[in-house]
Amino acid sequence: MPSEQPHHLLAALASRRYLISEWPWRALFYVLTALPVVGVAALLLSPVTVPGAALIVQATKGYPGVPFLLAVAGLATIGLAAVGPLLAAPFAALERRRLAIADPRPVEPAARVSSAASWFSARYAEPAAWRELLYLMLLATVAPLAYGALAFAALVVGTLVISPLLIPRSVDGAMSAISLGPWQVTSLAEAIPFVLLGLALLPVLAYLTGLLAAAHAATARALLGGGGQAELREVARSRTRLVDAFDAERRRIERDLHDGAQHRLTSLTLQLGVARLDLPDDTPAAAALDRAHAEAKDLMVLLRDLVHGISPQTLADLGLPAALRDLADRSPLDVAVTVEPGVADRYPSRLENTAYFAASEALGNVAKHAGAATAAVRLAHHGDTLVVEVHDDGAGGADPARGTGLTGLADRVAAVGGRLLLSSPAGGPTLVRVELPCLP
Repeated sequence: MPSEQPHHLLAALASRRYLISEWPWRALFYVLTALPVVGVAALLLSPVTVPGAALIVQATKGYPGVPFLLAVAGLATIGLAAVGPLLAAPFAALERRRLAIADPRPVEPAARVSSAASWFSARYAEPAAWRELLYLMLLATVAPLAYGALAFAALVVGTLVISPLLIPRSVDGAMSAISLGPWQVTSLAEAIPFVLLGLALLPVLAYLTGLLAAAHAATARALLGGGGQAELREVARSRTRLVDAFDAERRRIERDLHDGAQHRLTSLTLQLGVARLDLPDDTPAAAALDRAHAEAKDLMVLLRDLVHGISPQTLADLGLPAALRDLADRSPLDVAVTVEPGVADRYPSRLENTAYFAASEALGNVAKHAGAATAAVRLAHHGDTLVVEVHDDGAGGADPARGTGLTGLADRVAAVGGRLLLSSPAGGPTLVRVELPCLP
């Protein structure tokens, strides 16, 4: 069986087929496209980095002027704190798009805002904005050093490979000497070992380029994706299930319960009620029939709830928004449902079923495990994605490994091409987000 192909650069570096795959070229393209970004970032932050570097040099050498540079660096730092979160936003947006070159796995912003005013306020209130500023500072300070070292290595290897072309010639065609480090090269024959050395170092240079690109991509993913307490982390991805067969089996069970067991139980309840009417109230048989009649009615309620759980009638008749509101009304918690503009009343049945049962499972977990007093369900449609979010004010700390049903739910979501994401820091709050593809 062929091995699974790596899906991102870091995994590709561990493969023996790295050098003959597309990944060295993707790494090179990622590095080349990073150079102008790094240059612009270094230029924008030079009012902060230059005084800081000068201050370090002055302090280590014992030169005068340290207080002045300290004041300049302090003012520059204050200015960076004032405008830095705004400067970092376009860099972060660009890097999230550029990240697909080295790591096609999706990376989401830590938060979405709906208006310019809320976006501006979020720049200073959200931890994600300060992580973006930290990323910008790394672009302006660490990245030039790393990319400069790689450029120097590439220059050395390139010089070795083309060394025969660098030997100067006089007017009469005679060759002069060139210096390659401590060695002097005066002829093509003497340059051949350096060419071979350069060719041998090309794979090493390819790995160095891949390592730098992978490190850059990993840093971007860590700082520009959801992180900290607001982090949305992917819970699980599973292989595609046979969704149609699953839904068909579910509908068969619902039909058998509704048309068979439920109707027979209703008939039994009616017969018990009629039989009770023929008995005097003071007989032992009447008391036994009363108990049997009550048990039958309780069983009817239980069976009706079971059928509703398998296939809610509201979902089949009125659609997803109405079914979520009905689910909130039946929850023991105080649940608020928000349906954003753009959400349709009806979607394909497999999409509606997945979204509904995701919300049902999440609210069930909140009621059982979170210790929450309130919860909120949000239904939105962004582009070609249907989004269901369940948020609660509980204790947090939800862990899929502890058997809360999240892993199974993630499998069900993945079966229709979607994904389930979880944010549940200790102390709360908890956010479960389900994203389902909804192509026209």
